[in-house]
Amino acid sequence: MVVEIRTTLYAFWLSSCSWRVRAGLHFKKIPFEEKPVDILREKRHLTEEFRTINPAQKVPALVIDGTTITESMAILQYLEETRPEPTLMPNTPLLRTRMREICEIIVSGIQPLQNVGLQSHFETKEKFHTFTKYWTERGLQTLEKQLKNTSGLYCVGDQISMADLCLVPQLYNAVTRFQMDLKQHPTVSKLYESLLQQEVFKETHPKNINKKIQE
Repeated sequence: MVVEIRTTLYAFWLSSCSWRVRAGLHFKKIPFEEKPVDILREKRHLTEEFRTINPAQKVPALVIDGTTITESMAILQYLEETRPEPTLMPNTPLLRTRMREICEIIVSGIQPLQNVGLQSHFETKEKFHTFTKYWTERGLQTLEKQLKNTSGLYCVGDQISMADLCLVPQLYNAVTRFQMDLKQHPTVSKLYESLLQQEVFKETHPKNINKKIQE
């Protein structure tokens, strides 16, 4: 008898890091169960129970192939290396480098500074938003210049990659949580609106995930 090892994603529906992994699993057609971890109201990520899953007490965490992997980019790399088709990597060394540059702009230069966990370190919510919007705008300026040179239908040419999985969730955060206007960045804005219509992002969109949780 073959014992099935279930793939489980521990995630928060509104988390950008969770969304990029959710989208990666969906794109690669990997069946998985999503277990919600409320990091806002219930703060389930801070429980001792969740610490046994991820010692850093952050989402996402992916249980796959009999092991647990944390950190969204490490998870995506693992999925790509163990399940290379369909691929999330461009087909030349230079294009893969461009993809990684875009990923780094987002996951190092924008996402951490939007993290809700930072808010408690500011005197007011308004001061936190001012701080976050400043650094997000800096990141958007960089992305606009980068994507002018690399984008086609996707961030890097006409092939979806990890860069797209990073871009969409972070821009969604910028627009919905921080009411940022992308019109000043036409390349970024056009690409974002186009990618939102892609099946991979529609199916894994936070609104759809939250609706399933509430059912």
